[in-house]
Amino acid sequence: MVTALIDYESGNLHSAEKAFQRMAAEVGAGEVVVTSDPHIVAAADAVVLPGDGAFPACKKALFDHRGIFEAMERAVFERGVPFMGICIGMQMLATRGHEYSETSGFDWIGGDVVHIEPGADKKVPHMGWNDLVVDNPHPVLSGIETGNHAYFVHSYHFRVAEAAHRLAYCDYGEEITAIVGRDNIFGTQFHPEKSQGNGLRIIANFLTWRP
Repeated sequence: MVTALIDYESGNLHSAEKAFQRMAAEVGAGEVVVTSDPHIVAAADAVVLPGDGAFPACKKALFDHRGIFEAMERAVFERGVPFMGICIGMQMLATRGHEYSETSGFDWIGGDVVHIEPGADKKVPHMGWNDLVVDNPHPVLSGIETGNHAYFVHSYHFRVAEAAHRLAYCDYGEEITAIVGRDNIFGTQFHPEKSQGNGLRIIANFLTWRP
């Protein structure tokens, strides 16, 4: 089994690589490969798309690496492999983003990525630990309960079009989408590789998920 961790020069992949490799070894999930090769992505048994920075810049960087998006589509929709988006990698699943300018997303999960409006008593970006509130059960959330915490760093969040696609949120003056999912597609706004035991459990669950 091969899990492709996509490298499109959007953020430091070192901590994500180490966390996925560690959990793959623990659960017997095969090899985790950091790659920008569309052929490896298209043939992978699972695909992970990270992302740090701004939505438009991450999308441009991804599409500048010719063939990767098409390889992801083949893996996810033709072969039905598990897909995980992390931070901006999750936000790009949306219909569109509104950071700096309106930017089309993948439209794999309907909704818009909008600025956090928490009120006067909270600061943006939303940065640090926050408790999860689980909306909808999911195999990748096995062992994750309301009150478990995760590590966030972001100024925009994903307002999903269908409530069933929001799996968890956190309270930050408003309900901030934390986890989305549908079919074989899963995404976290927070960084699981930086979220200690809860994040590692999510990674392990993803690596053994067979949608």
